[in-house]
Amino acid sequence: MDTSFYKGKRVLVTGHTGFKGSWLCRILIKAGAVLTGYSLEPPTDPDLFSIADLEPHMNSVIGDIRDLAHLQQVFQEAQPEIVLHLAAQPIVRDSYKDPVYTYETNVMGTVNICECVRQNPCVKSFLNVTTDKVYENKEWEWGYRENEPLDGYDPYSNSKSCSELVTHSYINSFFQDRDLAVSTARAGNVIGGGDFANDRIIPDCVRAMQKGSSIGVRNPYSTRPFQHVLEPLGVYLLIAQKQYEDKSYAGFYNVGPDECDCVTTGQLVDLFCKYWGDGAAWENQAEENAPHEANFLKLDCSKVKRVFGWAPRWHIEECMDMTCRFSKEWLAGGDIPAEMDREIEAFYAQKES
Repeated sequence: MDTSFYKGKRVLVTGHTGFKGSWLCRILIKAGAVLTGYSLEPPTDPDLFSIADLEPHMNSVIGDIRDLAHLQQVFQEAQPEIVLHLAAQPIVRDSYKDPVYTYETNVMGTVNICECVRQNPCVKSFLNVTTDKVYENKEWEWGYRENEPLDGYDPYSNSKSCSELVTHSYINSFFQDRDLAVSTARAGNVIGGGDFANDRIIPDCVRAMQKGSSIGVRNPYSTRPFQHVLEPLGVYLLIAQKQYEDKSYAGFYNVGPDECDCVTTGQLVDLFCKYWGDGAAWENQAEENAPHEANFLKLDCSKVKRVFGWAPRWHIEECMDMTCRFSKEWLAGGDIPAEMDREIEAFYAQKES
């Protein structure tokens, strides 16, 4: 994994003002990419995009992925060689509150980005980032593989399954005979500093610490493939680079932690309390009649390991150590761009385990 490939490359990132998008932009800016972002205004207050000081170093376009005409204009102006599609409505519980917006954003947004890729021969490498939740979840104990049936349960998961199918259709219908490589990446749950979203466990933990209160945990027994945010971003950049250089690398890839790092939400919060210290504690706040969320979810990542020789760099304890350090730095009014750069440099200096 080496980001020097991206120096001088014209890259377009959708969803650049979000949590993962902001970290991705920081990596690409450090790598010297000619970077354009297309996204709504930052979705939270506070937000990582602002505190990471990204806007002065890139072309940040505020726009709605559902607005095809605006997106087409941005493609015409930016002429991207590489497109990384992260824009989405990403919260399961929010998808129950507003399923129409979720489908419009996650399905028609993907149609729009695929259409812009179709219309612009400058694009050589396109990656659609989906989720581990695209699979028909049978609550079994082994990891889902890329050839398992797609059929997410809730509106968010189902809309991302549809996003996969849209991408597959465009590949088959329009992209086969072009000098263009297209992949999707199905990533597990990410943690890390700078996530301020609602209904996510680590932001809930940090907000509780800020208030000096106990952490409420909705689903302490749910197993998820938690990983540091830099892990999937590193794989996204690796896939986009390799398929740019050789179309045979295009495909559909799971991106998740090793088996030993698939933990329950309760175990994750135990680790948070351990690394935060200061008497941090949590309590079970499981809700009766809460919207359905998967209880058991793992990914089989043997394909991405075999094809790219990739392996996760940080285990779950290291991930939590980094996350708590970042969050304390932010609460203390510290230098967030410097902290992000420190973590990025440590990540890329780490040898694959």
